[in-house]
Amino acid sequence: MDAPIIAVVDYHKGNLSSVARGLARAGAEALVTDDPERIRTADGIVLPGVGSFYDAITFMRDHGQDTAVIDAVAGGEGTPFLGICLGLQLLFERGDEGVPASGKTEGASLPSDGDASPAPIAADSVSKGARLAPGTVFSAGERRWVSGLGVLAGSCTILPARRLKVPHVGWDQVHLTERGRICPLLAGFAEGSNVYFTHSFALDDDVEPQDVAAVTHYGRNFGSVVWHGNLYGCQFHPEKSSNHGHEILRNFVSISSRARGAHA
Repeated sequence: MDAPIIAVVDYHKGNLSSVARGLARAGAEALVTDDPERIRTADGIVLPGVGSFYDAITFMRDHGQDTAVIDAVAGGEGTPFLGICLGLQLLFERGDEGVPASGKTEGASLPSDGDASPAPIAADSVSKGARLAPGTVFSAGERRWVSGLGVLAGSCTILPARRLKVPHVGWDQVHLTERGRICPLLAGFAEGSNVYFTHSFALDDDVEPQDVAAVTHYGRNFGSVVWHGNLYGCQFHPEKSSNHGHEILRNFVSISSRARGAHA
């Protein structure tokens, strides 16, 4: 079978060549692209981690990349997706990194379908970014948030800096959950392996436990690998994590290749 074509989503925030090289080494045809149609039709999608949550999701929204990704991965049996660092975070409902301190926000009610009048929704739904389009800035409590792709439930917040230095930079351990022990992305990955992190924000404790395949502790516990159907994410950088990271990229290429064969 030919090498799967894996789109590396370019949202114009940094050099993505190390991710593309890592995927190529793992056996893929890596395509760095900002074109929504090429993203939509690829055999696999990688969303790398560069920039802030707000900047990344607003670029994706303004250039149609958000819709391309959501359409491609829909239904649980769609295109395999791997989010790396910020790319993992953008899968979720909301984040507060880089959100402007002022400007228009959504209120506590949203228009209902076919009705010009506002339809009230529960405050806890608004606070999680439910029903808000990607890139929407909204307030909940004393915080301003921006909604992410929203294909997984939960939020991303800054790591505590009471006793540890933030950002969290360097090698740290990944501990598998029960879910992680059967995760295809982590096949052959040894419990407690060290991988390379560089981030200040991470998943909060409102994510669904069944979506968490591995955890890391730095200031607090956070999900460092997620898995939900065809959706995968790593808070660390596999392309910078030596042999352990290469195995993860190789596993994702294999996942994308099998999905391509199944859809052929």
